[in-house]
Amino acid sequence: MLASSPGIRVSFDDHVVHEYDGDAGMISVIPANTERNVTWSSTCEKIIVTVPPKRFLELAAHEFGAGHTVLQPPPLGAIDLQALHLAEMLKAELAREVPNKIYVESLITIFGVHMVRNYTGLDKLPSGRKSGGGLSNRSTVRVRELLESRFSGKITVAELAAVSGLSPRHFIQAFTKTFGEPPHKYVLRLRLNFAEKLLVENVLSIAEIAHLSGFSDQSHLTATMSKHRNRTPRQVRQQR
Repeated sequence: MLASSPGIRVSFDDHVVHEYDGDAGMISVIPANTERNVTWSSTCEKIIVTVPPKRFLELAAHEFGAGHTVLQPPPLGAIDLQALHLAEMLKAELAREVPNKIYVESLITIFGVHMVRNYTGLDKLPSGRKSGGGLSNRSTVRVRELLESRFSGKITVAELAAVSGLSPRHFIQAFTKTFGEPPHKYVLRLRLNFAEKLLVENVLSIAEIAHLSGFSDQSHLTATMSKHRNRTPRQVRQQR
């Protein structure tokens, strides 16, 4: 839910009616072929994302090597701030005069991965820091997910460190040990990869692509891509 909505009444297959107030960030996870009746007592602003069962299984197989998984919906009224952030990004993109299809599909895929990692029970990895000094398996999954969903916006080392339960200084060391590069270089690579993908597959202007990829403007994208990829956005576009 993108905004609060009091007085929600919902019933499932057992026909028992549950009533509660919905806050911004509330998430409802509904498995396929589940009957649900909902009554809203006020206006509700929300984003509905549908992931087909086949696609969901593909994401689970890719993420955890699982051939079968079952959704484990959270309690009614549960808040999911990462899902809220993705929903706000979807809303903003869909509000554009001509939404970027690739960008929308990418956000939906990230949302599907978020569901697999957090609402299936597959993410039962041991916590704690690895003996080699890197991030734990659980922290690695959560940090990667956070970066993949927010690489185009502002994200601080303090936020990432909090997800891992480490101090910022120790987080940078553990992150670099795990990913082979410091956080800022990892984010920069994600941004450049996304920009190149849009340049090849889309007709958006270079200035728009710079904005969607997390760069301040077209000049910033051009200078960064030239430095790290030895080619300009125009050269990438000409190769498609």
